[in-house]
Amino acid sequence: FAELVLETWDLHCDRNGQEHRTADMGCKQLVVRRGQPFTITLRFSGRGYDEGVDKLAFNVATGPCPNETSGTSSHFVMTDCPEESCWSAVVQQQDGESLSVSLCSPPNACIGRYSMTLETCTDYQGSSFQIGDFVLLFNPWHPEDIVFMRDENERREYVLSQHGLIYQGTCDYIFSIPWNFGQFEDEVLAICLNMLDINPKHLRDQNRDCSRRNDPVYIGRVVSAMVNCNDEDQGVLLGRWDNRYEDGMSPMAWIGSVDILKRWKKFGCQPVKYGQCWVFAAVACTVMRCLGVPSRVVTNYNSAHDTNANLTIDRYVNEKGEQERYSWDKIWNFHCWVESWMARPDLAAGYDGWQALDPTPQEKSEGVYCCGPAPVKAIKEGDMQLKYDIPFIFAEVNADVVYWVVQGDGMEKQSIRSSDVGKYISTKSVGRDSREDITHNYKYPEGSEEERAVFEKAEHQKKSIGEEDEGLHLRIKVSEGANKGSDFDVFAVVNNNTDEERVCRVTLCARATSHNGTVGPQCGLTDPVDIDIEPRGEKKVPLRILYEEYRDKLTQDNLIKVVALLNDHQTGDILVAVRDIYVENPKIKIRILGEPMQNRKLVAEISLVNPLAVPLNGCVFVVEGTGLTDGHFVKELEEPLEPQAEAKFRMDLMPRLSGLQKLMVDFESDQLTGVKGYRNVIIAPQPM
Repeated sequence: FAELVLETWDLHCDRNGQEHRTADMGCKQLVVRRGQPFTITLRFSGRGYDEGVDKLAFNVATGPCPNETSGTSSHFVMTDCPEESCWSAVVQQQDGESLSVSLCSPPNACIGRYSMTLETCTDYQGSSFQIGDFVLLFNPWHPEDIVFMRDENERREYVLSQHGLIYQGTCDYIFSIPWNFGQFEDEVLAICLNMLDINPKHLRDQNRDCSRRNDPVYIGRVVSAMVNCNDEDQGVLLGRWDNRYEDGMSPMAWIGSVDILKRWKKFGCQPVKYGQCWVFAAVACTVMRCLGVPSRVVTNYNSAHDTNANLTIDRYVNEKGEQERYSWDKIWNFHCWVESWMARPDLAAGYDGWQALDPTPQEKSEGVYCCGPAPVKAIKEGDMQLKYDIPFIFAEVNADVVYWVVQGDGMEKQSIRSSDVGKYISTKSVGRDSREDITHNYKYPEGSEEERAVFEKAEHQKKSIGEEDEGLHLRIKVSEGANKGSDFDVFAVVNNNTDEERVCRVTLCARATSHNGTVGPQCGLTDPVDIDIEPRGEKKVPLRILYEEYRDKLTQDNLIKVVALLNDHQTGDILVAVRDIYVENPKIKIRILGEPMQNRKLVAEISLVNPLAVPLNGCVFVVEGTGLTDGHFVKELEEPLEPQAEAKFRMDLMPRLSGLQKLMVDFESDQLTGVKGYRNVIIAPQPM
């Protein structure tokens, strides 16, 4: 018999891509998911394959030093009865000189970039043919894959959806910003694989690193470290929180991960300036979804950063309500991290499911700025010793905040009420633009028996006392319309829950503040007022917050912290109430003109009114949306935008993908920054 010679081959990138749900990657390479068969066609010259005479075998290999023992290479022959647990090749059909072969990887194969060769052997005459590269990803559709997720709607949201919402604001004013994850956009997969190849663990021991890429726990830990650059590991983003972002992009200005990842690649893996928690979390979410691990961004309101791990955060204020001394322990009005879905065979049973991963650089874990994966179940149960980093996240959702009032004579007095940490933990709902509250995944109901048992296990005595029914009660209310450019009122509301008249003194103080809890200059203060409240009565003490006072003090976070102090003359107790007020940006209006259809031109009209009493200079709109825009579109206004004037422009879109897409807009100027808007657009498929 003449030797079998391979003439051409076809990897069927499109068809395999459709079946493996990777077609949206639009890359010209084969991308498949582990444990699931894919088909290639081999075409021989001169004669076809004859199974009685010809032996066919395949070699697949990944990483710089592939070998069978570490699972980074495999040699396998054509067979009729494939085994699930290893690579296999089965003849699908034969048609003259062409042969279709179904190849399949085991569901625990290492992910990454593979090369593939075919070996033919006829009468002891052998040849070897290189037949191209492919990329192997995790497979949440395969029941044997450690990232398997049962519900198809959840897989669509957490693996396939390229856009979403990230929750921000304060626990009293929750809102969302749109985000373009774009995990299937051009170049993103290559960038994510490159991130794995330059991580320090890979550079230290390439063989060991590649052999561990079958494990999403390992991958999650690497990604969590590589999204920040604090270890001088060529990480993606540089964090900054001081409101000075002129030499980069303000963290508030981003609306998607693709731009960030492409900049990182373009500038030779130099960190991109600048990120804050939601940017770190969103980029990590993009990378994990791209690699095939179901992932979502979650937001924790009143998030504690407990540096000394005593689960208590002490705050010192003077009798005017001003911060007395600096503390490394912080309360962030919100903090974002990522949850990724996977089983945890490395732990005892019961910890599968959502795992918290936090790429924002805060504390080191095993010598590196990364955090997680921490089973959310372990955080709820207070299982502090499990891998990884449970105590840090437990504190973020459970620490106590105790206010100490430093009196004129230097005496410190503990306030009665402490604030609530770990509120309204939020993520985007599956398939809808609404908020899902997932607090119950992280903690038992407050005051429950289970909560007490968990705190005992975690050696945490809860200092905060519940709302007192008797005595005086203090809270802060905000008038409607805390809009940027306007004056607005806040009130200290005092309730007397006793049957006798009470006399007390109330002070209110307002200061600009940052989202990480750093307090800035004062923008409002009342003189102490003495009030008497009849039995079971209520009194309000107002503080008017003026635009001219806060205009130049507000950071790009748009936050004002209001502290109210109450001295109860009868008991000598001091009550403290604190509230973060979000000063609202104007709305961006987006209209879609025309009938949205795949590969047909569509027009978007975008507008915004300047609500301020001063002109806006350097106005820029940035528009992006996977499947709608090609990269992002930048519109700079040539003229300043006068007070109360409207900026309006139109742009053409050419929708590439059908189904629900999001068009997202960010607006920047000298006085108004990080203004966001989005519009859902349902694109009809192109008629066949």
